[in-house]
Amino acid sequence: MTRQIVLDTETTGLEPEQGHRIIEIGCVELVDRRPTGNDFHQYLQPDRQIDAGAVEVHGITNEFLADKPRFADIVEDFIDYVKGAELIIHNAPFDVGFINAELSRLEGWEPLEHYCTITDTLVMAREKHPGQRNSLDALCGRYEIDNSQRQKHGALLDAEILAEVYLAMTGGQSALFQEMGGDETGEAAGSTVKPVPADRPPLPVIAPSDEELALHQAALEAIDGASGGNCLWLRQ
Repeated sequence: MTRQIVLDTETTGLEPEQGHRIIEIGCVELVDRRPTGNDFHQYLQPDRQIDAGAVEVHGITNEFLADKPRFADIVEDFIDYVKGAELIIHNAPFDVGFINAELSRLEGWEPLEHYCTITDTLVMAREKHPGQRNSLDALCGRYEIDNSQRQKHGALLDAEILAEVYLAMTGGQSALFQEMGGDETGEAAGSTVKPVPADRPPLPVIAPSDEELALHQAALEAIDGASGGNCLWLRQ
């Protein structure tokens, strides 16, 4: 079983070294590349003012956070949730830097990398698409993922969107099977295997047109580009 946690945070500002704090953590769990619904989401009281520029980005105010728990109140639940998993984060140094700053304020806790491994999808995207924009919004457009609900940044929503981007960027096959309601054998849920009658007439063979062949070739080349040159159909 492969367990991955797609993670995002929102913060009071840009620099943990200047005392900025985490105000929202959102996590989406993937097991064997399938969302499980076992998500982790928490707003946090930062004990400091949120920069006006940050409020413009995520819309979270100090008034909204006034009755929320502090990081120290949820740290045990959070570390238990991510422990042993591979974290999938877009621009990981930002989020990991903030989480490690929070952990360093508390006694008895190691840096995040002690509890789990970390994969940076921004690094992955730059390797796959050099010289192109690789923000989360840009990747949504490139992989045709609907991010119309993203009027403001939100940690859980961004983690959900990043999970879709990550699956698309790394193949997306499990997502396809999940939509079909089946498993990775390719058999749809609830289906039954029916034998084909021995006396059935032969199936007609319809040859593709030149236009269809060109479209097929273009689709294979798109898959090859998205997979970093790993499209097996072009190798045959």
